[in-house]
Amino acid sequence: MTAAMATAMASGVGLDRRKVVAELLANRGDLLVVAGLGSPVWDCAAVGDHPLNFYLWGAMGSAITIGLGLALAQPKRRVLVITGDGEMLMGLGALATVAVQKPENLAVVVLDNEHYAETGMQKTHTAFGVDIAAIAKAAGFPATMTVKDESGLARLCQQVGGAPGPILGQVKISAAHVPLVLPPRDGAYVKSRFRDALLGAPNP
Repeated sequence: MTAAMATAMASGVGLDRRKVVAELLANRGDLLVVAGLGSPVWDCAAVGDHPLNFYLWGAMGSAITIGLGLALAQPKRRVLVITGDGEMLMGLGALATVAVQKPENLAVVVLDNEHYAETGMQKTHTAFGVDIAAIAKAAGFPATMTVKDESGLARLCQQVGGAPGPILGQVKISAAHVPLVLPPRDGAYVKSRFRDALLGAPNP
């Protein structure tokens, strides 16, 4: 374990990421979920593997654009992107595209532990004051919020559940290590399962 990781684990500052994701998905119904690279995948799997979860095992920076494509293609379905601060920082330009397209059925939740968890717990720009929610607001998102406590999380869950979007919530979470919970790792299988659950299995 690196010194940076040990420090982050010791601090325990922020909400518990697994509890946050469990709250977001508690009453998901037919919600379409895109889980960004790394920890958000493990978090969604910890709540329970689901055929309407689209897990990104790579493609860093692409979670929000995949969510945008789904939202535009399926305007009658709610789409939730759950990603991390590191990945969102890599795809900041996508916020402008989402704001221009104005998908009312899209919500984006950024789990912000202020670290790159997949590469050694180096600090991300959010640790130095970069405000992803403010960037989304400046881009044109009609609804943005920064969540730091349970009451804020409750408000975010209500927004994700049905408020007109696009919505972005930046949730400050603890950088403490949590065990991996691995969903299916076969990308072709995940894609086909998601497509079949969304559109129906193709005729034999």
